[in-house]
Formats: sequence, C-alpha cells, structure tokens
Amino acid sequence: MTNENVLVLDFGGQYNQLIARRVRECNVYCEVKPFNKISVEEIKKLLPKGIIFTGGPQSVYGENAPSVDRELFELGFPILGICYGSQLMAYTLGGEVSTCLTSEYGKTKTYYDKDCVLFSNADIKEQAVSWMSHTDYISKLPDGFECVAHTDNCPVAAMANKDKKLYAVQFHPEVNHTEHGLCMLDSFLKDVCECTGDWNMENYAEKAIEDIRQKVGDGKVLLALSGGVDSSVLAALLSKAVGNQLTCIFVDHGFMRKNEGDEVEAAFKDWDINFVRVNAKDRFMDKLRGVSDPETKRKTIGEEFIRVFEAEAKKIGKVDFLAQGTIYPDVIESGAGDAATIKSHHNVGGLPDYVDFKEIIEPLRMLFKDETRKLGQELGLSDTLVWRQPFPGPGLAIRIVGEITDEKLEILQDADWIFREEIARAGLDRDINQYFAVLTNNRSVGVMGDFRTYDYTLALRAVETTDFMTAEFSRISYDVLSTCSSRIVNEVKNINRVVYDITTKPPATIEWE
Repeated sequence: MTNENVLVLDFGGQYNQLIARRVRECNVYCEVKPFNKISVEEIKKLLPKGIIFTGGPQSVYGENAPSVDRELFELGFPILGICYGSQLMAYTLGGEVSTCLTSEYGKTKTYYDKDCVLFSNADIKEQAVSWMSHTDYISKLPDGFECVAHTDNCPVAAMANKDKKLYAVQFHPEVNHTEHGLCMLDSFLKDVCECTGDWNMENYAEKAIEDIRQKVGDGKVLLALSGGVDSSVLAALLSKAVGNQLTCIFVDHGFMRKNEGDEVEAAFKDWDINFVRVNAKDRFMDKLRGVSDPETKRKTIGEEFIRVFEAEAKKIGKVDFLAQGTIYPDVIESGAGDAATIKSHHNVGGLPDYVDFKEIIEPLRMLFKDETRKLGQELGLSDTLVWRQPFPGPGLAIRIVGEITDEKLEILQDADWIFREEIARAGLDRDINQYFAVLTNNRSVGVMGDFRTYDYTLALRAVETTDFMTAEFSRISYDVLSTCSSRIVNEVKNINRVVYDITTKPPATIEWE
C-alpha cells in the first residue's frame, strides 16, 4: 500500500521534526528532507500531496541563506511556509523581508481572517494566541498574496495565495502553545492538499513488517532488549516479521533501576523469542572508572554495548543484522543535517567506527515516543510494557552526576524506587510522562538526630509532554513531594537534601546528562 505523502522541507529550525509529528497526528504520512538534499526533479517524482517549509535560524537575505528554486512554486503542489519558510516564500516570490523593530518571542495575541481556509475551523477565534519566534518579518507581500493574519507588532502574521494554493504563517502552528494550531495544519492537509488521512499505526506496522522481511531475508537478527518501551515494541515488531531468526539480548550493565533486571527477564520469559541475559556490570564499571564527563559516559557505554553484542553473536553463530530501538528524538538530539548536537545517544552518536554486523536496522527511527506506544498496542503488547517509564540506554550512569561508584548506584536505585512508588500511590504514573531521580555530585551540610551531616543532594525530575521534543515540569502537589522527600532522607543513607527540578524543555533537556 502506498500512502498519501506530504514532503517537509527542513531548513534547520528547532521545531522541524515536531512539524512532521503533527502532520502524522492528522493521519497523513510525511517525509522530512533537508532542503539542500533533494532537487526539484526529485520532488516531481515524489508527487507529494503538499509541501511544508519549516522554520530556520537564518535571515532569508543573509549570505548563504537556505533557499529553494522558484520553479518549486510553479509545479502546482500546495505549499505551507512556517516562520523562516514563510519569509522564504515571500522573498523568493518578489516580496520583501525586513528586520523587526520589535521582535516577537513566545505567546502572542494574533488576529485571524476567518475567511482563510487555514483559520475557518469553528474552534479558531478571530483573536487567539500563537507561538512566535522571529526577528525578521514580511514587510511587503508578493504579487497575488493577501494578508490573512496579523499581530500588534507583525503586519503579516500569515499570507495566502488561494488560487495557487500557497500559504504562509509567521508563527508556529506545530507548537502546543499556538491555540488550535493542529486544526490549522489539518485544514491545510485536508482542505488545501485534499489528503484523506490514510496513514495510521496499523498501516505502519504492516509496511514495517514487510520492509523488515525484505531486508533481512533468511538472515539472523540480534536485538538489544533493554525492557524499555522502544526495544520492547521493536522486539514485538521483529518477532512478527522474522520469528525465530531473532535473538534478543538483554545486557544488564548494572545501571538498571532497582530490581529491573529480574523484572525484564520475567516479562519476556514466555515469549516465542530467543532471550539471552548477560550480566555485565563489572565489565562496564571497569570501563567507566574515573569517568565523569556525560558525553564520554554515553560514548563509552555505546561502544561497550556493541562489543558485548559482538561477543554474544559469536556464541550464537553468524548474525547478519543488529537491530536498535532508535526513535526520532534520539536522532534529532544527536544532530542531523544542519541541526546542532544536543547530546549523543548511545544508540546513535555512541556507535564505534567498526561494527561487526552486516547492517544496523532501526525500524522505529521515524517514530516519536507516543507513536511507538501506539505501535506497541497495535502489536498486542501488554500495557505494562507499553506504558513502562522511559529509560535511557546508559541507564542510571547518566543520572549519577560525576564518577559512578557502587555506593552511588545503590543510593540512587533506592531513592528512585521510593520516588516512583510514591508517584504511583498518588495515581500520577499515567499523567506524568517521565519521572526519575538524579544523584547530584553536590554535597551539603545537614543535621540529623542532632548530628552534623555532609551528604549528597538528590534531584527529582518529572515532566509532562506529548512528543518529548518539548516538555513542561509536572506540577506535583507539595504533599506528594513532601512525602517523597521525607521517605528518601529517612530511608536512604547518604542523602540529606532533596530538590525538585522545575525547568522546562527547552531550555533544559529531560535528562540531566
């Protein structure tokens, strides 16, 4: 089955992959391509139902600014420009773009023309909030365009050429802070591009299974099974695709949450797969002695993972493919195209130069976390596995700030267990998308039983998000936080202070390291 396809042209902005996520949320398949890696001729062959230009950090009139061939606007494909993409459309078609007298960042009152198809949905009010992030603006419309939205400081917050199906918005409809932004995107996809919305997880699963079968053939596949959502969903997908050609190796590097190694083994013991557990804590600890830098931790753990897999593969016999549960946020944060590297993920940027497998396959690479969960449900995974708390591949190694020791591991495992237990008791475990404890390298003075203490500070982190690209800290009640703090300092040795992280993403990431 071939799905309707919308092309997202990437100009290097911070929300680019989020645009793709929103398009798929409208049940429309999309592909993201860097603007400089696809030609007009290639676009013609793709026959997209529509094209979306993303935002970007540069000025359209700047030296070496990203651009597109004017011919693209003459092909008849509906096009929506967002932020930089809107300015690029205006500039390329003969309009003018200038520097704002007053830049706009964040939530901004916006006035919409309800006659424009993008804003005609009954839920969208004539005045509503949009999310702005720009220092340039469209100062003169191209011929054939009309202004269809404005703000107090931006005369062209949106423009349209209805006849040519060209639309542009200065704000970011893909960001949750834009009121009814998803409705605007859906109107472009359904009313302008005439998409029917034929893409869903059932179709994705069918296509992914067929693609895996074609790629793998009669080869053997080795999967790093952590027991987390991503690798568990991938195990189910590969199991349906290649059956007993799959061997799942659970590498217990010693940085798992309390009792988690045994829980993972129990969860998969009845599956019709080849399951191997490798207890490798001593091996990983030896590699990480004296290491404090988080990037070095990630890369060291990534390489050691591969070496363990290679060793286990030799015991099994010839293995052709290494499968990884890499998902879209991993790829984005590790740097792709013109995007900046935020941090390396052990299953992306941490791979060594030489890997003793024919190929690495990553069937979940284009999915966000919530899409991965939906795929898991489609494949029949239990809720216990589908809704398991996200856990990074390096585990507690990147939730311990500074050098890792056995003592610190035990402290963090016990404290994290209490935090997760209290969140569940409060009935918040489904409302909070990720929550965990971080053992900082900071020690402070305290007093317990009239004695002076000088012990570690523990940080608690809890966030709410739909896509893990942006996140708000969870407003956990003081009563719950107080209970967590009291239990931790009383039940866990060497912690005398507990703090709660109230930073959003951005500017922070969800993990501390």
